[in-house]
Amino acid sequence: MKVGNREMKGYKAFDKDLKCRGFQYEIGQTYEIDGDIECCERGFHFCLSIADCYRFYEESDDTRICKVEALGEIKTEDAIKYCTNKIKILSEVKKPRIKTNTNTTSSGYCNCGAWNNGRWNRGDCNTGNFNDGSYNSGNRNSGYWNSGNHNSGNGNSGHWNTGSCNEGDFNSGNHNSGDFNAGDFNSGDRNVGAFNCEEPKIRMFDKETDWTMKDWQNSKAFGIMLDYPYYEYDYRNLKEPMYHEATAEDKQKWWDEELTEDERNIVKSLPNFDADKFYLCTGIKV
Repeated sequence: MKVGNREMKGYKAFDKDLKCRGFQYEIGQTYEIDGDIECCERGFHFCLSIADCYRFYEESDDTRICKVEALGEIKTEDAIKYCTNKIKILSEVKKPRIKTNTNTTSSGYCNCGAWNNGRWNRGDCNTGNFNDGSYNSGNRNSGYWNSGNHNSGNGNSGHWNTGSCNEGDFNSGNHNSGDFNAGDFNSGDRNVGAFNCEEPKIRMFDKETDWTMKDWQNSKAFGIMLDYPYYEYDYRNLKEPMYHEATAEDKQKWWDEELTEDERNIVKSLPNFDADKFYLCTGIKV
């Protein structure tokens, strides 16, 4: 997914010699490559948090972390690892002193609670890492009794839940076994009510359709609209670059000049397509 051309600060991991995949870096220097970039294939990679850097580099004294700034095109596939064609190495981040918790019942590092087998836990009885709650076997949970990751509720076995007792992912309700539910006791996906077993159909242009959200996200039109120019990068002041909403002219130019006729027709063939409502939502006249 293309993030765009804008300024973004983050963190990058290196080996003990400040090398990444054999490329030598120096603090204070800016590096740039020509041509297309692709995550995990070509480009300068970085993460938005130090914790995410350790997904790709071992936690050891040989791993060095630097604060960096992306200055060019930016792409990501998972909102965890990002790549850019231009990066500046700002400064090295001082590591926290790694030591075992003073409570001898914890076997991990930098734990504030007790009976932890992971690292950087603030609660108790965690076997994962970066948990603020207790009894978690996953990572980055702020609730309790979670076996998944990034849960802020309790008793979840999925990931990224803000409710409790979910077996699916990305739920903001409770007792869901599906994904992306905002209600309770759903075994289907993307429901906003309760006790649903099937993924609901979605409305488009204020009318009912036979499409589900999954149908929309798998459509060619969705892929085309991902490049909709919502933000633009202002290069006029390089010392204080700005990242602002794209103008109406930018949006219309994207539709008229950057898309092919076939791509425009694919979008216009969406169920219930209404040119007036499309303009109200996008600012684009068709």
